[in-house]
Amino acid sequence: MPRLGGRKLHYLLEKDGIHMGRDKLFELLRNNSMLVYKKKLKVYTTQSKHWLKKYSNLIEGLEVTMPNKLWVSDITYVIIDTWFAYLFLITDAYSRKIIGFCLSKSLEADGGIEALKMALSEVEWHNRAGMIHHSDRGVQYCSNNYVKLLETSHMLISMTQNGDPYENALAERVNGVLKEEWIHNEHFTDFEQAKTRIAEIIRIYNNERPHSSCNMLTPQQAHQCTGKLKKHWKNYKRNVTDGK
Repeated sequence: MPRLGGRKLHYLLEKDGIHMGRDKLFELLRNNSMLVYKKKLKVYTTQSKHWLKKYSNLIEGLEVTMPNKLWVSDITYVIIDTWFAYLFLITDAYSRKIIGFCLSKSLEADGGIEALKMALSEVEWHNRAGMIHHSDRGVQYCSNNYVKLLETSHMLISMTQNGDPYENALAERVNGVLKEEWIHNEHFTDFEQAKTRIAEIIRIYNNERPHSSCNMLTPQQAHQCTGKLKKHWKNYKRNVTDGK
């Protein structure tokens, strides 16, 4: 995890018995040219101007207190040599675990369908009733085949109502973590290499990276929980402030 944020690195050091003040840690990182700086490149993956049916936003004000109740979907890009591939992601809103993904050579709906099938394989069909799938209004998610798979899986369909990224903020955040901490700092020369490495990155994200929205648990650990997940992280911040 070469670009893990300073707060999470500090947490892992404390967890392993290495006690160092946060300012001292940042000074050490700075002196060794290890501070993380964000890179920005905008590639548009959403085409929402189409004739297909669009669905209402079902998640506004919704509080999720257990896994497999709300899934959020989004697409990001991956640079491979001189062209783009596209990474379709489905994330559990409670645990932040990436439960379905597919690296595709195009923005066609097929990539999204493969990611959705992977996610659905984790949940028995009789436990899917009432689950919500939330996405933007991109043509991939409104396509007949994608909607049909959601409907036959007894999932409720929810979509953003405009182009505001905050309506799908959680999915955008997970995309950002993968891009900023891994994908945009690697050089992929061919599709199969990128596909293999991204599967490894997602495994690390799910199983090794502590998440500040999940009590500093990994997404896989949080996926086994129920109830609110922020209490321990708040205690950790207070303990750091108090010098404990």
